Amino acid sequence: MLKRLLLLPALAGTLFTAACTAPPKEAVELPILGERDVRPRADGGPADTLTVPVPAFRLTDQAGQPVSNATFANRAYLADFFFATCPGICPKLQSEMLSVYKLYPTDPRLGFLSITIDPAHDSLAVLRDYAQRLGVADANRWHFATLGDRAATFTLANRFLTGVVPDAQSPGGLAHNGTLALIDDRGYIRGAYDGTSAEEVARLKAELPLLLAEIDARKKGVAGK
Repeated sequence: MLKRLLLLPALAGTLFTAACTAPPKEAVELPILGERDVRPRADGGPADTLTVPVPAFRLTDQAGQPVSNATFANRAYLADFFFATCPGICPKLQSEMLSVYKLYPTDPRLGFLSITIDPAHDSLAVLRDYAQRLGVADANRWHFATLGDRAATFTLANRFLTGVVPDAQSPGGLAHNGTLALIDDRGYIRGAYDGTSAEEVARLKAELPLLLAEIDARKKGVAGK
């Protein structure tokens, strides 16, 4: 089962192959990743293939407050999926997420979201304790959240380019990859990084300013997208 899960990043890779290597120096913005929607044209011409934003979601975080797409309106956010009792990749994943958080502890342009894939165990009290032990005191800056439904969470994780499957042979009974998904102010995935890899996290830290600059330009009416 774990071998099957390890193939999921390859599947996601078909959606974001360009993101697997550092952008050229002349690049001024990051690619748009994720699922694609083919839409017929009214004039009968070739169909348009459009990348779709992440789906609508409604979560509850460690402070008991609702978290939705609107929570991150007009700003970027970094998202991952984890579970509190995970003895495998989660400690490394959250440590790397924390290293990015520490670079932007008060920057209003960037938020952080960690969604549990084990909602039956990870109650709000568990999530609150997890955040506190990680050193995150402000739930408005970094939301540790639950969807409340395991199957729906797995589906949502896939849309954020994270593969999750139950696996009795894996630590904690769940096998998942360590994707850190970078979402822009419009809800599009603009980067997907292996949060267990120091090299990938370094790439994330190098690319994040590109996205923030793009968002700043868009707010000023410079960007035409």
